Amino acid sequence: MTPPGAAPSPVVELEDDRIAAHGVRLFLKRDDLVHPDLPGNKWRKLRHNIAPARERGTLLTFGGAYSNHIRAAAAAGRLYGFATIGVIRGEEHLPLNDSLAYAQGTGMRLDYLDRAAYRRKHEPDVVAMLRERWGDFYLLPEGGSNARAVRGCAELGAELRGFDVVCCPCGTGGTLAGLAAGLAPGQRALGFAVLRGGFMDGEVERLQREAYGTRRGAWSVEHGFHFGGYARRTAALDAFADGFADRHGLVLERVYVAKMMAGIYALAARGRFPRGTRVAAVVTGPAGASDTGLSGPSGTVAPGKRASLP
Repeated sequence: MTPPGAAPSPVVELEDDRIAAHGVRLFLKRDDLVHPDLPGNKWRKLRHNIAPARERGTLLTFGGAYSNHIRAAAAAGRLYGFATIGVIRGEEHLPLNDSLAYAQGTGMRLDYLDRAAYRRKHEPDVVAMLRERWGDFYLLPEGGSNARAVRGCAELGAELRGFDVVCCPCGTGGTLAGLAAGLAPGQRALGFAVLRGGFMDGEVERLQREAYGTRRGAWSVEHGFHFGGYARRTAALDAFADGFADRHGLVLERVYVAKMMAGIYALAARGRFPRGTRVAAVVTGPAGASDTGLSGPSGTVAPGKRASLP
């Protein structure tokens, strides 16, 4: 199953002397180009969750007010013919921001949980309350990360053979869990946590065990590039992202992708990648209005050179 109009995402080599100086070749896996409404890891996570959602007739999931996952779940419901309910963290604020307005305009019904209840969103009494309110539904966790999502992201790993290290940003751990499982022996997956707390390793392993019964692949998580935590940013991150856009014509999504890219450049400068290392970075989503409302406007994407695997 592929999203309507989707094509395989390209791999392009990034020509940048700041990376080349350290003997590293850097490639971008442009998963942000998979589909305008189902970009990148959102599609990969949703792919195997679509069939059970259609069978149940309704999908209910969770997210913050600027969640890319909420947008993608709403779009999937419209494209594949099932109802969607988005349970949003916090109180309703009108007018709706662009992300929630898009979700509602696509047909998603919105509900809200205060922050205390939201922290307990997967506990049986909260789920029972939601079923009493909305009827039967297929429950998809926040961020879309479950065993089916992991298997979808494993297909991403299978598309990236030939690289030494494959990098992705981490919010809920599902993308890294699947990516690592899909890579070949000798390859390594490296995740960049965008949240503070150092808990991502445990989440990735939990998801792999849920999907496969055991830990899979060679992977690790970098915890030093969250730039203050989820949806937070610093002047240093903004300067990096702005400079990247000036050099390459690509505006980086700043909640996830810019943090990963800044981390890759920093690790290369520290000598963490041996000379000759071939690094692939997964661009999991586009910049734009869903960038938690904090980023600048999205820009154009300069065409890249489609790479042959080195």
